[in-house]
Amino acid sequence: MSHEQLLDRVSADPEICGGQPCIRGTRIYVTVILDALADGLSPEEIVDHYPTLRAEDVRAAAAYGAELARENIWKISAP
Repeated sequence: MSHEQLLDRVSADPEICGGQPCIRGTRIYVTVILDALADGLSPEEIVDHYPTLRAEDVRAAAAYGAELARENIWKISAP
């Protein structure tokens, strides 16, 4: 899956989760996934804990975090 495809899995829609970035089609915040990774959980453990997620969603959260760190967040848009 390309970087662009991963970023397409993240949504920041003001009508969903108050505009906070979340995985498209869910109400799972990107920050929840990034915090779980920082706490040492593996992608598999995160998916086990949040069954609506797929491994690609965990990668999408990491890609989003990288874009944010590069200040390229303008690429993420609402549906």
